Amino acid sequence: MANQESDPFFVPLAGEELAALIPSQFNDPFGLDPPEICKIAVADLCNYIEAHQGNWAQNFGFGAAKEGRVKGKMFGVLVVENSDGQLGYLATFSGKFTGPTQPRIFVPSLFDVSTNNHFVTKGMLELGALGKQILSLEAKGEAEAQEAALALRQMRKEKSQALQEELFRNYNFLNSEGEEKNLLEIFADYNGMKPPSGAGECAAPKLLHYAFKHDMKALAIAEFWWGKNARPLERIHRQFYPACENKCRPILGYMVGECVE
Repeated sequence: MANQESDPFFVPLAGEELAALIPSQFNDPFGLDPPEICKIAVADLCNYIEAHQGNWAQNFGFGAAKEGRVKGKMFGVLVVENSDGQLGYLATFSGKFTGPTQPRIFVPSLFDVSTNNHFVTKGMLELGALGKQILSLEAKGEAEAQEAALALRQMRKEKSQALQEELFRNYNFLNSEGEEKNLLEIFADYNGMKPPSGAGECAAPKLLHYAFKHDMKALAIAEFWWGKNARPLERIHRQFYPACENKCRPILGYMVGECVE
């Protein structure tokens, strides 16, 4: 694996024979059998993960014992053609990596925690403080304290919902047409519902957004599980999986349209 200096997340794929493996149209992210070109990219990424996972805080359940519970992770690759016409791929994972930093080869989250003066961090601290106040009041037992605790619980619920909505407004996704919508708009257009918690952090949407933002042509996509089984999900190490339904279908339908069946 050798990254391009011009783009730290673009990994070139060498070999003239690879062009014949590119599908005629972008594959359905919800399909079970990814194109051969994706399997080559995944094999390359797996070699990289295997060689470097010992240096990461994330505990996949392999090798030397690490702190924290064993937790596998879904990874994704997006085969692309960059603005120079070079074939390669982007890689990332779903959710967050254990530890203060993530390995630099992976496409990052759309959301920057420093946005709006770290509003998420400040909001979470405020919710945590309210939670402690509630527990303190409930421990007293008096009727007046219980009423105050109930009022604080309602306040905490409303603040939590407001914080979640502000977070979703800051997840702005580009689609293949260069249009931009945030998560609230995408889900409202899809089914009139609000996004579920964690929406926007799955591998496929992150990869496609990065490609569109950096003038790369998306050619094929695949996701696979790395790590020991994560109950109750029953995932299998190195097996391919489709994009998730409840979080990803509305987003990917907006991003790549007719490719999603």
